[in-house]
Amino acid sequence: MKVKKVCVLGAGAMGSGIAQVCATAGYEVWVRDIKQEFLDRGKAAIEKNLQKAVSKGKMTEEKAKEILSRIHFTLDMEEAVKDADLVIEAVPEIMDLKKQVFAEVQKYAKPECIFASNTSGLSITELGNATDRPEKFLGLHFFNPPPVMALVEVIKGEKTSDETIKFGVEFVKSLGKVPVVVKKDVAGFIVNRILVPYLVLAIDDVEKGVATKEEIDATMMYKYGFPMGPIELSDFVGLDILYHASQQWDIVPQSKLLEEKFKANELGMKTGKGFYDWSAGRPKIPQELAGKYDAIRLIAPMVNIAADLIAMGVADAKDIDTAMKLGTNMPKGPCELGDEIGLDVILAKVEELYKEKGFEILKPSEHLKKMVSEGKLGEKSGEGFYSYGKGEMTFKNIEIVKDTENKIAKLIINRPQRLNALSLDTLDEIFEALRMLEKDDDVRVVVITGAGDKAFSAGFDLQTAMQVPDFLAPANSMMVAAKGQWVFTQIERFPKPVIAAINGYAFGGGCELALACDFRIMKRGAKIGLTEISLALIPGWGGTQRLPKLVGLTKAKEMIMLAKRIDADEAERIGLVNKAVDPEKFEEEVMALAKELAAGPPVSLRAAKYAINFGAELPAEIGQMIEAGMFAVATSTQDVVEGVSAFFQRRKPEFKGK
Repeated sequence: MKVKKVCVLGAGAMGSGIAQVCATAGYEVWVRDIKQEFLDRGKAAIEKNLQKAVSKGKMTEEKAKEILSRIHFTLDMEEAVKDADLVIEAVPEIMDLKKQVFAEVQKYAKPECIFASNTSGLSITELGNATDRPEKFLGLHFFNPPPVMALVEVIKGEKTSDETIKFGVEFVKSLGKVPVVVKKDVAGFIVNRILVPYLVLAIDDVEKGVATKEEIDATMMYKYGFPMGPIELSDFVGLDILYHASQQWDIVPQSKLLEEKFKANELGMKTGKGFYDWSAGRPKIPQELAGKYDAIRLIAPMVNIAADLIAMGVADAKDIDTAMKLGTNMPKGPCELGDEIGLDVILAKVEELYKEKGFEILKPSEHLKKMVSEGKLGEKSGEGFYSYGKGEMTFKNIEIVKDTENKIAKLIINRPQRLNALSLDTLDEIFEALRMLEKDDDVRVVVITGAGDKAFSAGFDLQTAMQVPDFLAPANSMMVAAKGQWVFTQIERFPKPVIAAINGYAFGGGCELALACDFRIMKRGAKIGLTEISLALIPGWGGTQRLPKLVGLTKAKEMIMLAKRIDADEAERIGLVNKAVDPEKFEEEVMALAKELAAGPPVSLRAAKYAINFGAELPAEIGQMIEAGMFAVATSTQDVVEGVSAFFQRRKPEFKGK
């Protein structure tokens, strides 16, 4: 089904954000609300977002106007819904209100129109059954703010057809978002079913005097790398939202302290006061308090809930972890954390907490108990939620996508919740992936890029690294530099062409990663630079050596010493990247280059790469000797016979790599 017109019901923060995302993807969008002031407010929010993107160089003024021209605002339900291919409801989280809205929608919707709700936790089955098309009803749960957050949960109701779910997945992908399918309609779906109990259990520990709010938040932030601790995050989300969730969902524990905050209208950031005072901005959490709280008290319940989701057939471990990382910016998913800590340790803590608190959500998962009884304890036993078999590598921070027809592999740095920052684990995975791809005869070209549309890689993951004691000690920092240099040297010496598809921020280590590649294609709106000096550091992964060879000594000193961040056009002008490309043509240009390289003679491409890279480091005479040797290698191949034959026969050669 080809989508031309999308109808969004509700012009609030979620509705206007969804409308902006859909229009940016090229769809005609109609936004309907019940009052003109709501529509005006929604339009103003979209205009503000687009102007912000223009000011940051992410899009042109013309592009912003074009996007806005595709969004139409109306008070008339018939006008909004008529001829729509997809209706996305984004009205307040009240079941009866949503049912009333869809009752009116189906009066005007064409029979083939798909209905979707942006509900964050209400039953998709119940909503779908209240319409005339439950098989064409699904959940599309966007996360706030929709233009920024990459995740969309695609929820299947009891009667939702497989075709409708497939449609939802493809539609979400067309928006540049990451779909995670929720295969069964359960309260809270994936993210909120795990996140909300995590927050309320933290509040319960404050209420019971187990630890102070600062001790809990400091531990989760500084020891486990969470962007916010659970108490601060509760304030950020809104204590009214958590309170209502505790009243609506039996999976959420009741909290007397949360109820008191709600009744006192101390709702968090939105009212200026919650658990913290927000009048002076974000609260400062003392780092020295990290470790004074047992974080397993909060991690174990998340792992336990994840195990139940798997047992119920809602999602697998990878999808759960993806959803949690993209939906909450957690550095690791609960299944990854469980495997890392040890599932026997997790189970013991859940059993302890269940006896202590008695909350139903803490009842030990039968699936978790079964895994432990079978000796599947995680990393230490070689198997848990994931397999850690000898000689195998379970990629958690990167993703490999192969196009076997064209012999191209994409290595995607898959940490969008961290702007694809490079942790030490990520470097290990890149190294292992390169070893795997080198041996793969079905891969002739590797494209390295970042997940999402914000970052190629924003650099080294300092937030995670700073959790390591004495990280800044010279011996430790030297080893970090050596590791990055080693991995990036493997990219430089990789026997197949490597393209850096720079689709967003490429700063610090991200820029150094791109410098190690053979080709660099950069999307307009992206930024690149070696920015370490701004942190009183210097490039440590080859940047001081590779950049001068590309742009010259003078320009390299300017970029490094001033920590300059430059746009795609300037990067192309100074020779830092091969080509600057408009966003809508970026993927096409990257793949065109990759296909052209993949069609070339593999052995000769390798020989040329070695001659260029090694020869550039040596006196001309020695470089020419290397060139002669590589020339001899090329002439010894069957491909050279094919190339010469094709030349005289005026046909396209078919190189076999032999």
